[in-house]
Amino acid sequence: MFQEIINNVREKLPLVHNITNYVTVNDCANIVLACGGAPIMADDIGEVEQITSICTSLVINIGTLNERTIKSMFAAGKKANELSHPTVLDPVGAGASTLRTNTALSLVKEVKFSVIRGNISEIKCIANEAAKTKGVEADEGDLVGSDNLDETVALAKRLSAQTEAVIAITGPIDIVANSQKAYIIKNGHPMMSKITGAGCMLSSLIGAFCGANSENLLAATAAAVCAMGICGEIAYEKAVQSGGGTSSFRMHLIDAMSNLDAATLGGGAKIEIR
Repeated sequence: MFQEIINNVREKLPLVHNITNYVTVNDCANIVLACGGAPIMADDIGEVEQITSICTSLVINIGTLNERTIKSMFAAGKKANELSHPTVLDPVGAGASTLRTNTALSLVKEVKFSVIRGNISEIKCIANEAAKTKGVEADEGDLVGSDNLDETVALAKRLSAQTEAVIAITGPIDIVANSQKAYIIKNGHPMMSKITGAGCMLSSLIGAFCGANSENLLAATAAAVCAMGICGEIAYEKAVQSGGGTSSFRMHLIDAMSNLDAATLGGGAKIEIR
């Protein structure tokens, strides 16, 4: 199934509207291009509804939140809902400040999201459960491991039932779930946490995969998470071979996505279904 999903991305060339943060905007655009989609990065209230109308999907990322773009996020989200476009929320740093938390919770209340992707601390905040953050990073005590995997899967399914969104929790172990089914994904490499924007890139990638596979959002999201993890594994090998570090790793990550084919994705996915 994942092979068909990535082939659809390459063939349908989804146009993804990103209202994202200015720290990672260039990487988000490049990862969408690398997977076979096309990005539009537009966040002014004067055009977001029109831009969303011509796109295939919408990604809202609150990483560098400000009052100007908050209005744009709500306007674009509601327009995407009106048009039944897949809509992705990345609640970066939810729980770290009152503004971030209130904005994320209000977005979830007023916009129907197809996918909500975040680290475990951010997802716990969206679910109104006790969580700790270290700025925009997950607290180490929250990270998903074998000891808390079952309860985290249950959390994801429960939140999906409440929001009607696919829930993607990313970290050392990734979980992608709706209310009935969860993918446990063990692709990736620890160096992915050492570059700025890996999570933001993934959210934009999910926007492209869902835009090209709107009839199967759960599998499309899981495929995007697997694809990003596999590319992280490839990028680490390339960086080591070249004697490079984190900057080389970022470059090789985007290269790997541009070269990723259906066979590599299907053969490299490390998944368990629950």
